[in-house]
Formats: sequence, structure tokens, C-alpha cells
Amino acid sequence: MLLDIEQNIANLERSLNRESGGGAASSGSESHGTQKKRHLLRRVMTAAQHSTTSVSSSRQRIELKFDKFGKSPTTGRSGSVTTLLSTTPNANATTTITSTTAGGSSSASALAAAMRRSESPQPKEKKLTMRTVRNIMRLGRGRQTSQSRDSSTEDEGRSPLIFEPDAAHTTATSATEADTDDALHTRRLAVERGGAGGMPPSTAGADSGQSNQSSDVDELQHYDKGKMIKSMTRATDHLKSQDFQVCITIIEARQLPGLNMDPVVCIQVGDQKKYTSVKESTNCPYYNEYFVFDFHMPPVMLFDKIITLSVLHSRNVLLRNKLIGNFKLDIATVWNHADHQFYHKWALLSDPDDFYSGPKGYLKCDIGIIGKGDTVKVPQKSEKDPDDIEANLLLPVGVPIERQRAKFIVKIYRADGLPRMNSSLMANVKKAFTGESKDLVSPYVQVSFAGLMGKTTVKKNAYAPVWNEQLVFTEMFPPLCQRIKIQLRDADPMKPAIIGTHYIDLKQVSNDGDRGFLPTFGPSFIHLYGSTRDYTLLDQHSNLNTGLGEGVSYRARLLLAIRTEITDNIEITTEKNVELEPAYPITESSYSRNEEFFLFGSIIEASMLDKKVSDKTVFFELSMGNAGNSLDGHNESFSTATDDGEDVCVLETVDTTSFSSVTNACKPISHDKSHYYLPYWDYKPCMDVRCTLPDLRRRMYNSNMLSKMSENLEEGLTKTHKLIEEEDVKAEVRLRTTLEDLASACTRYISITKANITGPGSGKTKLDKERIKLCQSEIETLGNLARNLRALVTRSSLKERFKTAQTFQQKLKFLIDDPQHSLPDIFLWLIANGKRYAYHRMSARDLIYSNIEEESGVHCAKIQTIFLRLPGKQSIGPASWFIQAKLSIYLWLGVVGHKGHFFEGLPIGYDLSHELRNAERPGAMAPNNIHYLEKSTFQLRAHIYQARSLIGSDASGLSDPYATVYITEFAKTTQVIEETLSPTWDELLVFDEILVFGTKDEIKKDPPTIIIEIYDQDKVGKSEFIGRAIAKPRVKLRENVYTTPTLEWFDIVRGHENAGELLAAFEMLEIGSTDMPRLTEPKPLSASQQEKIKDKNASPPPGTIFPVPKEVRPHLAKFKLEVLFWGLRDLKRVHLMSVDKPRIDVECSGKILSSNIIQNAKKNPNFPSMLKSIELELPLEETYAPPITIRCVDCRSFGRYTLVGTHQITSIHRYIYKAPPKEDITKYKTMGGQIILSAPLNEEGLNNLVDGFNMQAMIAANAQQANMKDFYGNRRSSCDQFTLYGAACVTKLAKKQASKKKSSQVSNANEIIQEQDQDDELSRDWWTKYFWSYERLIDLTKTEKTHISDKFLTPPVNATPNNVHKFGMKSSKLVQKLSPKSMTGIARGKHEPGSEKVSPNQQTNRTNMNSTAVCQIYPNELEAKTEYNYFREWLHSFALYRGKKTGDSAEDDNRTVGFFKGAIKVYKLPPPKGTELPIPNLPANDPLHVLVRIYIIKGTDLHPMDLNGKADPYVVLQLGNKRLSDKENYVSKQLNPIFGKCFEVEATFPQDSMLTVQIFDWDLVGSDDLIGETRIDLENRYYSKHRATCGLALRYEVCGYNQWRDPMKPTQILSKLCKENKLDTPHYFQDRVAIGKYCMTFSDEEVIAWNGPTTCRNRDEHLALAVLHRWSEIPRVGCKIVPEHIESRPLYNPEKPGIEQGKIEMWVDMFPMDMPLPGPPVDISPRKPKEYELRVVIWNTDDVVLEDDAFFTGEKMSDIYVKGWLTGPQDMQSTDIHYRSLTGEGNFNWRFIFPFEYLAAEERIVLSRRESLFSWDETEVKIPARLELQVWDADHFSADDFLGAISFNLNRFPRGAKSSKLCTLDMLKSDTNAPTVNIFKQKRVRGWWPFYVKKQNEEMELTGKVEAEFHLLTKEEAEQNPAGYGRSEPDPLEKPNRPDASFMWFLNPLKSIRYIVWHNYKWAILKALLICGICLFFILFVYSVPGYSVKRLLGA
Repeated sequence: MLLDIEQNIANLERSLNRESGGGAASSGSESHGTQKKRHLLRRVMTAAQHSTTSVSSSRQRIELKFDKFGKSPTTGRSGSVTTLLSTTPNANATTTITSTTAGGSSSASALAAAMRRSESPQPKEKKLTMRTVRNIMRLGRGRQTSQSRDSSTEDEGRSPLIFEPDAAHTTATSATEADTDDALHTRRLAVERGGAGGMPPSTAGADSGQSNQSSDVDELQHYDKGKMIKSMTRATDHLKSQDFQVCITIIEARQLPGLNMDPVVCIQVGDQKKYTSVKESTNCPYYNEYFVFDFHMPPVMLFDKIITLSVLHSRNVLLRNKLIGNFKLDIATVWNHADHQFYHKWALLSDPDDFYSGPKGYLKCDIGIIGKGDTVKVPQKSEKDPDDIEANLLLPVGVPIERQRAKFIVKIYRADGLPRMNSSLMANVKKAFTGESKDLVSPYVQVSFAGLMGKTTVKKNAYAPVWNEQLVFTEMFPPLCQRIKIQLRDADPMKPAIIGTHYIDLKQVSNDGDRGFLPTFGPSFIHLYGSTRDYTLLDQHSNLNTGLGEGVSYRARLLLAIRTEITDNIEITTEKNVELEPAYPITESSYSRNEEFFLFGSIIEASMLDKKVSDKTVFFELSMGNAGNSLDGHNESFSTATDDGEDVCVLETVDTTSFSSVTNACKPISHDKSHYYLPYWDYKPCMDVRCTLPDLRRRMYNSNMLSKMSENLEEGLTKTHKLIEEEDVKAEVRLRTTLEDLASACTRYISITKANITGPGSGKTKLDKERIKLCQSEIETLGNLARNLRALVTRSSLKERFKTAQTFQQKLKFLIDDPQHSLPDIFLWLIANGKRYAYHRMSARDLIYSNIEEESGVHCAKIQTIFLRLPGKQSIGPASWFIQAKLSIYLWLGVVGHKGHFFEGLPIGYDLSHELRNAERPGAMAPNNIHYLEKSTFQLRAHIYQARSLIGSDASGLSDPYATVYITEFAKTTQVIEETLSPTWDELLVFDEILVFGTKDEIKKDPPTIIIEIYDQDKVGKSEFIGRAIAKPRVKLRENVYTTPTLEWFDIVRGHENAGELLAAFEMLEIGSTDMPRLTEPKPLSASQQEKIKDKNASPPPGTIFPVPKEVRPHLAKFKLEVLFWGLRDLKRVHLMSVDKPRIDVECSGKILSSNIIQNAKKNPNFPSMLKSIELELPLEETYAPPITIRCVDCRSFGRYTLVGTHQITSIHRYIYKAPPKEDITKYKTMGGQIILSAPLNEEGLNNLVDGFNMQAMIAANAQQANMKDFYGNRRSSCDQFTLYGAACVTKLAKKQASKKKSSQVSNANEIIQEQDQDDELSRDWWTKYFWSYERLIDLTKTEKTHISDKFLTPPVNATPNNVHKFGMKSSKLVQKLSPKSMTGIARGKHEPGSEKVSPNQQTNRTNMNSTAVCQIYPNELEAKTEYNYFREWLHSFALYRGKKTGDSAEDDNRTVGFFKGAIKVYKLPPPKGTELPIPNLPANDPLHVLVRIYIIKGTDLHPMDLNGKADPYVVLQLGNKRLSDKENYVSKQLNPIFGKCFEVEATFPQDSMLTVQIFDWDLVGSDDLIGETRIDLENRYYSKHRATCGLALRYEVCGYNQWRDPMKPTQILSKLCKENKLDTPHYFQDRVAIGKYCMTFSDEEVIAWNGPTTCRNRDEHLALAVLHRWSEIPRVGCKIVPEHIESRPLYNPEKPGIEQGKIEMWVDMFPMDMPLPGPPVDISPRKPKEYELRVVIWNTDDVVLEDDAFFTGEKMSDIYVKGWLTGPQDMQSTDIHYRSLTGEGNFNWRFIFPFEYLAAEERIVLSRRESLFSWDETEVKIPARLELQVWDADHFSADDFLGAISFNLNRFPRGAKSSKLCTLDMLKSDTNAPTVNIFKQKRVRGWWPFYVKKQNEEMELTGKVEAEFHLLTKEEAEQNPAGYGRSEPDPLEKPNRPDASFMWFLNPLKSIRYIVWHNYKWAILKALLICGICLFFILFVYSVPGYSVKRLLGA
């Protein structure tokens, strides 16, 4: 019979050849009908191959193929395809194949192809095998020369490219667990747990919320609502564009190589570059410049951007700047650091081109990232702190200081499964002419890492390219860039495109622990996802290919490996940072065996289909990789082997004969033409996919075990947290149980992993082995920790132990995801009319099957509810709120060997068909559908009671909500409740005859999921979606007893945001139950209501509405709602009209309480009568408490009302009044009926007191009494002494004792301190107080880590300007002033051995701080401090909203239309006896006149507004209608301006209650720009019990810079407070204050201080002030009183909401006008810098290096001169030149004169100068006080040569040596205790100092010495004693006594002859002259002899 079939089909072979063009056509271009026919016939033939038995079973299968609709499950996209195969027993019978497609065409080519393929091996496969053999031979020859290589993370060295015959098949579709869609950042930013690799998991039916817990014992399964909501919402926050600011401050650079350079810093973030100014001639430039980079993009894109800080040597215009060194890190590293910032850190610079030359200097900078809503936390660091570069390097936690150079090698082997990337049109034209077919993609791989980028070669026209190449990146290790970005791209010359993107996080592929490993990966396939595979010119989903968003389709897989080599050899190389090299191929089979995987899916129910597909034919497609993709899946490659030795593309061919991945096509149907579903009733359609992939199951198993442990722990901790909040005693037991479960799970994990470490499916790469080791050790440790922690859990330590347990959760979560993929993700697509419409993506890890329960996927063999959504951009924003279809689907994935288990999880009750019976046989087919025989009918009762806190969807800010309930194919809708956000529907929806398939037990165990959607009905147009909730009904079977359901709150979500809550209950009652309760009496529905309900989306309910039964509703009781109507503020216009007569309505539980109408809101926006109340019935259970709605209505003429805005209070719970607990007197010490309040003074306050009052002598005198007790049982009070002698006597006695000890106890350091105090005494002002307050804050911050206590944050600090004498013991104890142990030590004058040594300098600082008055500095807003709670003790502000909530944060911020000020209290009736009114002591709300003083100190880190990266800020104040502008006094080009201004304004509350402080940027042309603003509610401050009107100074003084500025004295303030709180008038004693039954005592030290000779007359004031500072100790009425303070307020710009634009330091004082007015305002104007003149005399130099060779003589010499500058190279001065120094000695006697302005407090020189020629005005710059001196060699025809330099910090520089010999480089070393000089104190200093240069290895080399004298004079002194520049008059210096040889040769030719020629060649010249004379004599002799001889002969 088989032969007959084959013979009949073989006749069709020619048509196959004819139609397929002589080769297998690309499946992408086949018609769907042809595919389906081929598909079906393949299935037939494959089945027929087994045996005759399988033919008969095949016949059975075909007969089963028709469902009850008469449709075949194999219906294709082109229409209904019916294929009938009938076989007759007659041998001669023919097989008739009838194929009817939509177009009517028939073809048998597919069947013939199937037959040919099944009978004989294809010639193509033979070709592949031959090519493989040739490759091996070629490779064997090539490998002989290159056997030795570095050790690799892979075993590739051992294995040549050996492709096994099957291996050629196994490489098409692939495996994944993590995905390319930015797994890392999804985890980093998404709120919920992502699925594998960052994909949020699907909505699980099993995890859905159950409305009620059944009373039946057997119903144990609990549905977690939280999980269900999490799985419903997909967090796309990380894909949404957001505003970010990267803020970088470049402070200074140090130790740059070389000295005479002009450094400039280039800051590059991504593609944006900015530059600092150029600093000339220095290697330690100081910049202090602030840069802001604005970004608007998704966080995932931002985090990959690289920050590069480069220091360049600035050269002239023609030459490019030369790079000195740079530093790189990615933004993600900064974001992950604490507070998203690095503060005052040193970046180590290195040369990227010269890896081995070591550090190139250090750059000090701040780097921070501000996102929306982030508050910038500035760590408190003193500028005076010593800079320890090594301890403050810019490195993340855990990165070593010494980083090595490393090679990161990315090996790219091959890819396959690529999609078409070109149009096939041109290819077909080319094929028609040339007969040549090409693959329509030319791929290459691009790898980006640490700002570097490398590419492989392009493989032309290859669907399965093979590269075998490696990219080598050279970078520092560990790198500060965490992600490697791998992109597969298509090199199309016309339109280059990205095929797919994947990120590898180095943290996940390495471990920095003790047994850690370097980054390693693979060789392993990574799976790429992105847009759909069909090629279109304009791909609307193309951005998905870049890794942004969830990929909607499988794109390709790429085989790659990564390894890291640390390069130890210090060889000087000129390698590039990225190199492309060939790599050795690998044997894939040595890393994983190939297995056939089987994926099965059955759709139980498909409903809630979108109306758009209601008229289309739809079917579902299940795919895994390319397998199962019936539309645009696998592309067969046309590549053939070439003769030039090119690698072969080995490709898996996808065989679709053995599976059917699609359901049958049908049209959706509907009951009401609104809600559509697919008719999957008794026959549940099935899909299955088979594919051969590398078997790496153990990776998924491991992740699943860890994931389940993490989920169980999270669930346990959540329950524990809930119990802790409820203060339930069971919390302790629950936590113990959770930890015990974790410990046992850890043990189980270890046993399973150790047993299966080398089992089937285990990975064999190095990362696999290392990762399993890491997981085992971590889990083992975690198990032990959990056991130990469990033993330590007690009731008292419960919260601490709970926090520790939460850290376990983080550890587990980090281990879950495996960076190496195993199987590709699974996609389920809804295909409508042949086009992909909606999809759902699942991780293979969640579906994988294992025999061990813990290893199985969470959704494996379970029915889950999933929502399909639109792909790509279509599901962003409001489109993502809607679901396109809801499916209940059963899925199973496993190896074919486990196939027998695939239907085990299906609900029982189906017909066990032939396919299911033979399920275990690997070749057996999967069923086409599951036929259910068992089914039950139920009635669903949905009790929809009410909702709260819904989203406003109308323009008014309210909604008209109704709810639609969906279950299976049915949907019903409630009535519409108008104009509310908290509707009470009170409606019972009844669904009759809900058909559920399966046995009753299965139904009860897993009932159908209920979806509740809330809509807002609009009068016109479509209803708007508000949100969706999910629930599970409680099932009651016939045999179960009925129990009343209880209402429960369900979360409503819209997209990923919360949209409210729904109070409802759902029960499913089996029809036929005898005890089913009767329905309630229906309430009639009016005709008008019926009209309102008619809507396109909702089917109108019948004419009757059933209310919720009484027994289901909450139980009610009587309550009283009391509302304080105070006033309305900041009301905006409504409908272009101002709100003049507003009224407030407070609605709760259906009752409304209305305020009086404000008659004129502009004149007085307060309500005339404040307190009103109403009685109402509220539920007794707090969980059912209804919401409160506050509405503001404007009453207009003719009785019209306009809604202004609304506010929703979700739960009344916060406002229920609870009487305060009765005072427990037993916890206080009592004496004689009085409660004693004694608080020890912390040491900081003590020091301030003692120093401030000159009272150490008294403390010493009374030290011996420290241990004596007073009559209160405290330490003995000093009042006894005062009683005996009187204050004056004690003071005299103390002075005598002090004089005796003085000689022995005063040390050097104290003398310095005394001197300084005397100097500073007169110069103290408010700024002294400010700076010392900052120093104190810094000190407190440092000690806060060890003393975390509120008293250390705001200690009482007292001080006075009086001069003091300090003892030696005092200075030694200053260091320990915050140590709790040291208090008694101070009193006794003992030095504790633990105290550290301090330098005199630090002593000076600290002592000064204690003797100077300080105030409290808050690093944020005053009201934000927890102790003040926004000053809302009795007056709350409720924002009123209007308009639609869109989800767009910028628009939603503008919804606020005003604020209602008031208070709400709810209490039960009747109230308990003796309870006070909830709102006591109400002040009158009449208009009140107040004097407001606003002190603006300075701005910090303002956002640059000008092109030059600066701003010109000035202050504008707005208070009501008043506007104060300080535009004339703008600060030019400054981002940290000091304003120092006090603005005084008279205000009237309530009209002027909101103060707005704005900072504008002044512009010469155009309008000024707003930088930022801050708003302060003055009214809340004024009426607050914390007394925020005028801060209490920490010390009472009547004059000086710390003068008391409140018009009321402390005694008056205290009396007023006592009166307001109904306490007795305070009585003052010498050492205590009595207030009624309370008595507050103080320490001896305080009492002595207040009773001193200068302070005793104000003793009562001191005592009252001390009580006020401790007012919070008074029981019941006490609270923290606001101290004198400075608040640092963030500035925000409305155009960039939520992004901080800088900070402003300020404070506000308010004084009522009906009281005595205060004194003059505090003078905080900026300190004027003092004018000085520094005279530097350069006397001599010595040992200067000799640079030149003499012109005539060749001897070494230098033409020396010295140059120097103070404020910058522009004021550089030079000496004259000492020519021809042969010994290095130079004599100058030359005076430099540097006038400058100096701020002593900041130790900065102040410069005012124009920055450029075009600058409008001068800019003030502050620079360190540094004098630079350099020594140079002068050259005449070339540039001068630099010889050496020295830099003097004028505040601290080494004392000069007395002689040249004693002058060495050791003087400059910071670690020596060399004495230093402060020129501002010493005024005049002279000595020798060394010049030096730095060598390549950073060592200093001595290049000369200079003798110099520094003389500092004030401007006045300089005018009195003038001096000339150089050696000029007046006060001229005498000329230097230089050697005669010092001159310039060509200007002095005679001197040159004398000193150069004659001096050096004297004897040579004499000899030459002598010889010349002799020669001349001889010549003359010869010349004259003949004549003379003739004369003689002739006798003439």
C-alpha cells in the first residue's frame, strides 16, 4: 500500500520541479495555502513511514480532524482548507487528494517534495557533508602552525571544526532564557519581578486573586492578588522617555605630568562635549566649574552612555589639543552608587594609547545624576579636610584601587535563522535574468564596550553566516562600564539595518569574590528578538531591534564566547584599543548535545477579543524560535561552497511535517454584539511544535529552583510584614516558619544540584561550571544564615531580624537569571486575515518540564490566563491599557523523552483519544484537539459593591464609572454612577448557565478567571477605560454547604499604574444546588438611567438591578464626621472665569457636609464659620471604610454651580480620632509630687557653654563635687555653692585656682589659639557663625555613623564672643567632643588614653567653633524634617484636582487647581466620657498683618542658562500680589552666587500665605529666563505649634553678631506657650525651672555658665531658653520648637517638573504687626574681600640646572630668570636675566608686587575680571591663594627652556631653609611634620626653597633653589610704606653683585672679547700673536734682504 501511495504521488514530481524552480524555494515567499497543503501531506507521509499500523492510526487521526463545526483544524490563513485523504484496500486504487484553497487553485508539489525528502537523502545534504569534510582537511593543514595559544575559557584549543552529520541539522532555531530586551535594566527599574531576562511574566490563572476563602476544608489553594496584578501589568517605565540631568563639577587636577602646561578638561557624556576654561602654566589647575547635561530618553538608553573626562594640554589654533590622560565610566555605574552620585572623588587619569606608563594625574570631580523627583543629597565635607587622594578615588564599591590592563576577547562564531532584510522584488528580477538566487541579508556583528566599538567582516548574502572571528578590546580591569552591547546588523548599502541587539552584563558573567572568576561567557547561543520577521520598507517596530521594548518576534541566534585576559607583561605596545582577529572554530557538540524539544499548547478559552477582529477569520500560532512560525519563519539558504576556501554556512532545515503549530481558523462570535469570543466549547484546539536545539535544560532548572525559593521567601516576608504592621503576635512565628522553609529549600537545592551536576542538559562552558559553584556556595551560606537567624528571632528583635531576612531576598534575586540562554522564548500570535495582530511572549524557563517538581517551570502543565497585546509602539501609552484577547491556555515544554507527561496537567474530564494514549511514543502525533466529555453548569453571582480612588477621566476631574464583568464568553455591565471617583454600585450581577469543562474537583481547584473592567461613560463617543481588576470566584458545588461570601478589595490597574480599588465578592454556584440563596428584591431602574447606560462598549442590563444582599454588605455603626473649614488657596480660573464664591462639600458614605460660602475669595479666602459636623453610618470593619470626597464648587449668579476641583481621600482610616493614651507617670522620676525632667547635656553643647562663658575655671573648681548627689538624686547641683558664697565669690575663687594651674597646663597650641581668638574677636560677624555652623554640621555628619541619634543632629549649642583661656586638657579633649564617655573626663580634667592626636591647626578650628555662636543648618526644606511634618499638626492642605488623568506626568501635574485648608476628624458615637474635642485651641482665621523678612544667603549648583555654561542669577520674591525683584544686583556668570540679602515685606494672611522665591537668569537681550523656584506656605508655619515664626537662637545675647532677634524674650515666649497649653506660669530658680507639676533641671556646667558675672543678670532668660529647647520633653503638650536655622531648599522649574535645578540657602522670619516690632534685620551681606599687597623679593638662586652650551666654549651654562604670579598667568612678573651662570647661581635682588583681594573665611582670592573682549561686565571668580614661582633659561632665537617650579599655598607652606645647603626636597613632602607658615599670620618670612620638576615615574627631581622673602601688607600699610617694582624707587633694592661675566654677548661685544675670548683663550692669543710677529719679521726679512743687498752691492 505504501508503494501504491508513493507510485501515485511520484507522477507529480515534474510539477514539483516546475513549480519550485529546480530548488527549494524560500519558505517566506510561498503562499500560505501551499504551505498548509505541504504541511498536511508531510504529516500524512511521515506517519505512513512507520508501519501499516501507523497508517491505520493516521487514518483514525484524519477522521478525527473534523470538529463539531465541520471545520478542519488545519484551516490556513487564506481561507477554509479541507483536505480529505481516503485510502482503499485495493492494490490498484489511487489516492485522491482534493485541495480547495480560497483562490480555488490546487497544487501537489508539497506532497511530492515530502515524499522525496522522506525516501532518499537530499543531494543538498550530500553537498553539505562533502563541504564539511573539505573544511576539516583545510583546517587540519592550517592548524599545524598555530597550536600554542593562551589558555581560554573554552576548550576550543582541543577541538577543530568537526561537524557531525546531525550537527548540521541542529543549528537553526535556538534557545533563550534572558533576552535582548535590556534584561539588566528591566530588572533594575521595573517594579515587579521580570520573567526570564527582564520579560514580565504572563498573567497566571493560578496566581489570580480569589475573592473569598472557602469554608470547605479541602479547598486549600490560595490565590495571591499581588502576584496576579504584577503579572498583569507590564512595567514599561524603563522604556518611557524621562528627563535626566547629568551634573558634573570639575574641581581641580593634581599631579599632571610636566609642569609648564596649559590644561583644559573636556567632559563628554554620550555625544555631548563641554570644556572648562584653560588654566595656564600649571600642573595643578583649579577650576571649580559646574556642567549640566540634559537628557530626555528612556533610562536604558541613558545608562549605556559613557562619561569621559579628558585632560588636554591646550595648544594654539593650528595644533590640536594634546591628550594628557582620560577616565571613563558609564552612567549606570553612577546611578547604582549611593544617592546616584560620586562626591569629591579623584578620577585616576590614564593614557589610552600608552597603557603601561602609569597614572597621568588625578582629577577631582563630583558626578551626579538627577531623575524626576530625586532630591540631591550633598554629603557634608569640609573644604579644609586634607585631600587623601588614594582613599577617595572615583571607583564603585568593591573595585580595587590598582586596576590592571586587560583584554576582553569577544569571539563570534556563527549565526543562523536570520530574517529577510531586503525586498525580494529585485532578487526575483535578478534570478529571472541570471538564474542565480541569493539570500536576502548581508550580516555582520558590531560589539560596543566601554565607549569602544568593533565590527566583524560582512558576510554577503547569508541567512546562516559563519565568521569565526574575534574582537579584542583593551581596557582597564575591572572596567567601569558594565555592559557589552552586541548587535547583529545587515550591511545593506541603501538601508543599513539592525537585526537584533543583546546586552551582556559583566556582573552576571563574573564574580569578584574570593573564589571568583574573570568575565567569561559561552561559547553559547544568544537569541535575538525584535520586530516581526516579514520584510517591509517602513518597519514600524524597528526600534525593538535596538533592544528597546519587548521584542515581538524571534530574529536570529548568534554563537559567541567572551573571555578576559589580564595582561601582566609591561611591554610598550602601540596596539589599538579594538582589534579584529581570526578565531579558531569550535565543536558545538562538545558543549551541548542536541535534543528534540516538544512544545504543546491547548486553548481552553478565548474571549474578550477586540471588536476590530470580529469580522475577520482568526487563528492562533504557537512558535519557539523559527519553529512553528507559519507566516515568515525559516529562510532556507542558497549559499553554496566556493572554491576560495570560504567557510560553509551550516544550517538547520526546519522540518514541519511532524507538528501543527496553528489552530483552525474561525470567526469570533458574540452574545451581544459587544463582547466577542471564539467557540472553543467541547473541543479545545491544540498546537504543537517540535524542534531540535542544544539541550541546556539544567540552566533553566537551576533558575527555576532559585526563582521558586525567592518567591516563597517574598510571600512569607510579605505576610510577616503585614502581621508586624498589625502588631500581631503571630508575626514572630510566621518569620520563623519562613526562615525554616528557606533553610530546608536551600538544603533541597544543594542535594538536587549536586546529584545532577553532570546529568543530561547540563552546560559545559566555564561560566556554567563557575555559576553552579557560585550558586551552591551562596545557597549553602544562605541556608546557614537562615537557620541562625531563625534561632535569634524574638519579639523584641523582630523588626531587626525581619530587615536581615529582606537582604536574603536580594541575594537570591541576583542569582536567578542565567546570562547564557538555553531555549528561545515562546510566542503566541493571534493572526487575523493572514496578518499578525496581537501576541503574548513567554519564557521557555516558565514552561520547561522536569521530573523534579522544584525544577519545573512555574506555568508548566498549568492553565494560565494570558492577555494578548499589540506589538511594539502600538502598545505604548493608552493603547497598552486595552487587551486584544484573553486566553486561558495550557502549555507544556520538554524533551521528546518526557513527552508522555505533556497532558498530565490538563483538567480531567476529556476523552482519552488515540494520540493521548500513545503520548509516550516519541514519534506519535499530538492531538489536534482535546474533546471534553465532562462539564458542569454554574451560576456566577458578582457582588459589585463599590470602588474608590478611581482615575478622573472627564474634564471636571471626575468620572461616570460603570463596571463590566467578564467570565468565559459572557459579560455583564453595572449601572453608571455619575460624577464620582468613588462610586457605590451596590449591585449583584447574575450570570446564568456558565459552562465549565472538566471534573468538579478540577473546577473547584482552578475556577475560571474573572476580569472586571471599569469604564467612564462619555455622552459623546466611546467610553474611556479606567482600569482592570482580576479575581477568582469561590466555587460552591452541589454537595457543599453554602456560606455567605465576604467582600474584598481588589486592586484596579491601568497599564502599570494603580487606578483604584474595587470592593466586591464573586461566587460560582453549581446549578441544581438545593441551598442556593434566593436573589434579593430588585430595585427598579428609571427610564432616564436606562438611557444613560446605553453605550457602544457595554450591553445595557435588563430593567431590574439586584442590590447586594444584606448579609454580604458591611456592618454599619454611627459615627460623627467633624470638618474644620479653614480656607481655600491658589484657586485657578475655571472656564476662563475667576472663582469668587467658592464652597466646599465633603461627601462620605452618601452624605454631604457643606461649608458656608466665601463671599469674596479675593478679599478673604477663609471660611466665615469653621467647625461643622454631620452624623453618618460607617462600616465597623476598617477595611471597608468608604472614601471621603472633597469637592470645591463655585456658586455663580442665577443659581449656577460650577465644579472647581475634587480631592479623594482613599480611606477614612487616617482620620478616625483615637484618644491619646493616658500619661504614665511611673516612667518619670518624681519628688514631692513634681515630675523631674532631667536631660544630660551632650558634649557639643557643653563645650559651647564652657567656651562661650569663660567658665572652665568654675568647672575645674567644682570638679571634685561631680560625684556628690543633690536632693533630686542627680549629680549635685552647683546651686549649693551659690547659696554659700554668692556668684561673685565663686567666680573669684575659680580665678585663683585657674592662675595656680595656668603655668603647668597651657601649651604651645593654646597660645596659638589665644592669639587667634584675639585676632578674630573683632572680625566676627554673621558669616563667622555661618561657616562654623557648616563645620559643625560636617563634624556631626562624620560622627553620625556611630552615634545615630536625634540629639546629635540638633544639639543645644551655646556660644559667646568673650575671650577665653583654654587649658591643655581642654584642647586634648576637643577631638572627642562627641564621645559620650568623655563628659566626665572633661569635668575632671583627665586625658583619656583613647583620644587621638590632633594638629594645632585642627585644635584651632575646633576651639574656634566651640567659642563661636552657631545655628542649625538643614540640608533640605525646614518643613520636610520629620519632627515638623510639614507643619500640619492641625491644618492640612488638600490639593484640588480638575481634568483628565492621562498618565503623562507633565500633564497630570497641571491638574491642580487649588488647595483646601482644613482638617477632618471622624469619631464613633457616643464618644467616650472625658474625651476632648479632636481639634482643640483653634486660632481665629480673621485677616492678620505680618512683617515677613526673607533672608536669601546663596544659591548652589544652579542650572546653566547661557551658552557659555553659566548664568547671571538674581532673586525675585512673590507674596500674594506683591513682587520684589533684585534685578539690578544680578551676579554675573555664576552658578554658585552669594546673594546675602534680606527682603522685608508686609503680608496679610490669608491672601498672602504662599511665598514664592524665584531665581531668574538676567539676559541682555530678550526676556529673563526662570532658573527655578521654591514655594513656602507661610500660613502653615505661622499657625504651627512648632513656632516657626522666628527660630530660637541657641544662646541668649543682647548684643553682637549673635544678638537676640525675636521681639519677645525667651521668658515671654515660655509664658505664652504655658498659657496656650493650659500650664501654670513658670517659676525660675538658680538651677531649675518649675512649670506646674513639672520641674526641669539642668547640669552643673549649664548652671555655672548662666550664673557667671556677665550672665547672671539674664539668668531667667537663659533658663527659659533652655526650657524652650527642651520643650519636647514636656509630656502631652511638648513638641520640638524650631531653632535658629538655615534651610537649603531645592529649586524646580515648571518646564522640567520634578528635576532639581539647584538649591537656595535661606530662612524666613515672621513677626505679627500687632506686637512690638523687632530690631533691625540681621546683616548678612556678603563679606567684602580685604585688599592686600604681597611683596616677593627674589634675592638669589643656587644649584639651578645648566641647560645650554656656551657659544664659543661649549661649557654648560644657563641664562637664569625667575617668574611668578599669584592670581593667574595674566599678572605674571619676571626678574631680569642673570646671564651666563656657570654654577647655577643667580643674583637678582628683584621685587615682585602682587596686589590682591582675599576672603579669609574661605581662604580664597577674589578676582573680578572680564572673561572676554565681548563680556558685558566683570565676573567674580574665587581661586585658591597660591603663589607660583618658576625658574627659566632664557633663549634668544628659540623658546625659553623651563627648568623648575614651586607652588606656595599662602595659608600653609613649608618654612624656608636658613641656607642653600639645608634646602632639600624633603621640605615639600606632606607626610613629614615640617613646620608650615601662614603668611596672613606671620606677615613676613625669608628663606630658601627648592625648585623641582616631575619625572615620568612621578618622582620629584631637584632643579634649583631660590632665596626669597615674602612680605604681606594690607592696602593701607602698602600705601603708607610704598615700594617699587624690580629695583625701582621708592625703597629701591641695591643692584645684585653679579660676576663680570654675566652679560649678553651680542649687545656687549667688547665685554664679550674681554670675558669670553680673552678669558678663555688668553695664552692661545698670546702664542698666536708671538708666532704672527715672528712670521711677519721673517717675511719682512725675506722681502727686504734683496733690496738691501743690492743697495749694499751698488754702494748706494
